[in-house]
Amino acid sequence: MQPPRIAIDASRISVAERTGTERYTFELLAALARIDRWNAYTLYTNGLPSALPTLGPNFSLRSIPLPRLWTHARLGPALMRDRPDLLFVPAHVVPLLHPPRSVVTIHDLGYLAFPEAHTARRRLELDLSTRWCLRAARRVIAISQATKDDLVRHYGADPQRVAVVHHGVGSAFRPSDDPGQIAATRARYGLDAPYFLYVGAIQPRKNLSRLIEAFARADAGDTLLVIAGRRGWLSDPIVRRPAELGLAHRVRFPGYVPDADLPALLGGALAFVFPSLYEGFGMPVLEAMACGAPVLTSTTSALPEVAGDAALLVDPGDTDAIAAALSRLAADAPLRADLRARGLARAAGFSWERCARDTLTVLLETLAR
Repeated sequence: MQPPRIAIDASRISVAERTGTERYTFELLAALARIDRWNAYTLYTNGLPSALPTLGPNFSLRSIPLPRLWTHARLGPALMRDRPDLLFVPAHVVPLLHPPRSVVTIHDLGYLAFPEAHTARRRLELDLSTRWCLRAARRVIAISQATKDDLVRHYGADPQRVAVVHHGVGSAFRPSDDPGQIAATRARYGLDAPYFLYVGAIQPRKNLSRLIEAFARADAGDTLLVIAGRRGWLSDPIVRRPAELGLAHRVRFPGYVPDADLPALLGGALAFVFPSLYEGFGMPVLEAMACGAPVLTSTTSALPEVAGDAALLVDPGDTDAIAAALSRLAADAPLRADLRARGLARAAGFSWERCARDTLTVLLETLAR
């Protein structure tokens, strides 16, 4: 009996600095390789990736580079020639030419929740691609129940065709047992005072301007606010806001933080703050918990689903509530210790192996239909 041939759009792993969907794709592929040595996988990439997860002998790589329109002009025709038994698209759009059995992961509908964070053209592209994916794919994976509910509510998706599969958290995210490493990392980033830490894209949907305003109002002593991540759409007003409030010396923008530095940076934080307005999942929340950071996050979208009872939850639209939570975290060491313990226990319930097993179940069920 020949193993099924599964094609995977692995174009997201071609980037050097992985966040969000890139990290999801990389970690999921690595976990699939650990748990499945039978099915035959072909990873299609737009150029050779800068790094690959450890893969088994049942995995092969096919690089088919094209500067523009890769999905429809290069991936689709390649699939028609290779004729795999199934296509899995973990973080993009199903190509116009695709196998009858296709599975796609849809991460969020943030463009509907906060249209002002996207150009009109980009909103139209995202809306059309979501509609196409729901039509073209035989099964859909949603990364949270909140995302599944959005698909059903906004697009009339058939709930029976949408499976919820949560993200995992990587083994590299764990509490540091080396105080010297934390001290060295803090020194490298110039963090000479207790600090609140945000990690993620710098864009309006992340609610960072309100976080900065809340930090200005908080009674948090001489703490710092560190906003780490790549600058995204409409980031200039966010970066200017600390100076406008007289906080330029207390708010730091170190840029993208390499994965190797994240555990120590998270472990050394007074708390991790993530008051996002909308998330399809909220992977940084889990990663912070796994590193032992107390977490402050939002009451909206998928964030309560991910955080459970292990975080301090606030209304992200209420600046005073965020300020009060920051003040409380700065002053209340027992609260921080309790959140740390709860967070470690919560993060332990999520793994990429579990994500891979649940994803593989969806793929195999789709193959059987």
